[in-house]
Amino acid sequence: MTPLNPRQSEAVHYIDGPLLVLAGAGSGKTSVITRKIAHLIGQCEIPAHRIVAVTFTNKAAREMKARVGELVKGKQGRGLTVSTFHTLGLTIIRRERQQLGLKNGFSIFDDQDSRSLLTELLHKDTDVGAEEVDRIRHQISNWKNDLVTPSLALSRAGDDQEVRAARIYSQYDRLLRAYNAVDFDDLILLPTLLFQEHEEILERWRNRIYYLLVDEYQDTNTSQYLLVRQLVGQRGRLTVVGDDDQSIYAWRGARPENLAQLAQDYPSLKVIKLEQNYRSSGRILKCANQVIANNPHVFEKQLWSDHGYGDPIRVIRCRNEEHEAEKIAGDILNQHMQRKRAFRDFAVLYRGNHQSRLIELKLQQFQIPYKVSGGTSFFARTEIKDVMAYLRLLINPDDDNAFLRIVNTPRRELGPATLEKLGQYAHNRGSSLFSVSCEMGLAESLNAKQYAMLKRFHDWVDETRDNLQRGHAIAAIKQMLRDIDYENWLLEQASSPKVAEKRMENVWQLVSSIERMLDKADDDSDVETVIGKLVLIDILEQQKEEDDSDRVQLMTLHASKGLEFPYVFLMGMEEDLLPHRASIEAETIEEERRLMYVGITRAKRELTMTYTAKRKQFGEEFEPTPSRFLEELPTDDLVWEGRGFEKSREEKQEIGAAHLANLKNLFD
Repeated sequence: MTPLNPRQSEAVHYIDGPLLVLAGAGSGKTSVITRKIAHLIGQCEIPAHRIVAVTFTNKAAREMKARVGELVKGKQGRGLTVSTFHTLGLTIIRRERQQLGLKNGFSIFDDQDSRSLLTELLHKDTDVGAEEVDRIRHQISNWKNDLVTPSLALSRAGDDQEVRAARIYSQYDRLLRAYNAVDFDDLILLPTLLFQEHEEILERWRNRIYYLLVDEYQDTNTSQYLLVRQLVGQRGRLTVVGDDDQSIYAWRGARPENLAQLAQDYPSLKVIKLEQNYRSSGRILKCANQVIANNPHVFEKQLWSDHGYGDPIRVIRCRNEEHEAEKIAGDILNQHMQRKRAFRDFAVLYRGNHQSRLIELKLQQFQIPYKVSGGTSFFARTEIKDVMAYLRLLINPDDDNAFLRIVNTPRRELGPATLEKLGQYAHNRGSSLFSVSCEMGLAESLNAKQYAMLKRFHDWVDETRDNLQRGHAIAAIKQMLRDIDYENWLLEQASSPKVAEKRMENVWQLVSSIERMLDKADDDSDVETVIGKLVLIDILEQQKEEDDSDRVQLMTLHASKGLEFPYVFLMGMEEDLLPHRASIEAETIEEERRLMYVGITRAKRELTMTYTAKRKQFGEEFEPTPSRFLEELPTDDLVWEGRGFEKSREEKQEIGAAHLANLKNLFD
């Protein structure tokens, strides 16, 4: 194992009270957390099952658990919890579900499920657009993150818009309970409220968790902060690791001030700063330090490195956005051909997804392989989630979440009020939604038309399941899609026939995948086994794995957090882009500066920034102002290019090399 530096070692071995590890970018914070867990188990003899470490992504949790596994062998590490905040919350809800009024097998609504339910509720009154649905969904999410219940939201509403949102929140919450479901925000909200109201349950969980470690603490919101404080209590057996300079998620409720709040809640809090950076050159760190120094700080720190001072930072002024994309693509190709640098070592970072369009076109033109991070995965597409929900219900009729997704997709005139009554009936019977949808007793709660519609749906699902099991599986699935007229449903919902056609192609691709899996399956494997395997595939997590193919990485600054690349381009260094116009108008420049800091500290060896003299918006050309952050950089460490716009010898070489590469590829 790499030796710890003095500050890292101090953080690992300090267990006398609550500890804040202020970890700068690239300072080895994951090593500190994993080594501390090993120290608690091995030297302090704390049983692994009484240690909990939480972070924000499944990828980070997996990496942390794997690294602990290298340090703690065998039975010693058994029972250790390393998870996300939401997984920890889900564990608590599952164990305390009866107290929360949930029955076994409750469903978890993802963003799309929540949006669909809110759309149904809002359409009861009037037609609303997607923006209005998203606005109310975001408001409800913020309320839940701030521990605001529907009744409290209504009492605090300051205008008609907030009153309407609060009433929708109340209906939405009531329907979730009727459906025996929770949404993503409930995974933190419900345990926190439960602990507030039931001291004896909280004490039981405090006794279960002896030591708690929290990663990326600057990203916690109000409810996550309170959940940590509840579980730790006054015993203070806590280590949190964070960096207020890398807090870039205020738009989803993160509160960097939670780091400062720790000192108030725990007067004995010890603060250890990790300032040695193991990633970047000294010059890159000097630029990062100088930019972020313009933000106010509760805790001051200065990153430093043993990696040498490094090359100057290039700042390139381009004629327009097309020239900017051509300059970056040509530069990458030139370095790849002349200096033998791998494409995977380059990253192009930008403030908004719309900026990737031109750079993608130029990379394609120069035949440079690339990957855009943050795209929608196959299994996250609406049409795939719909069809998978049908298949899930066919192999497991007790899957309430699948039932709720498809019972009105395509529309069957079964609105929220009908489904609420169905949910209440199923809850009272202790059965699944599907299983009770044909019971005679349900007819007493619904009108004749609603009951007939539900029973017809139930009988059709039973018939389709019988076809799936007894006949040709693929033929049965295709017949199912014809029965529900799914192709026409997509045409009704899509913005254009071409979009609908593409979505239907995705559906047929899924059907083909099932057919291939059936062909390759063992003799004793049936369609239920194959669909079960598909359901268990965590395709989203697979896509987040490290990609070692030789491709240039394109991503937003937000998506780049936690990553590092030898050569980084920051494009669009202009006012209204970085900092973003919305932040300028809202006077939240500090978060934009932290975003700039994150971008700079992704670079290990070379950093290049670009901006344009002219840019088009809505068909009109205008002259943008260079970003104020460029003025905050140390002038002695910058090399400016392109102020005269004449093509330099290097630029001509880059374009010539690009054309040469194109010719070679044509002959190949």
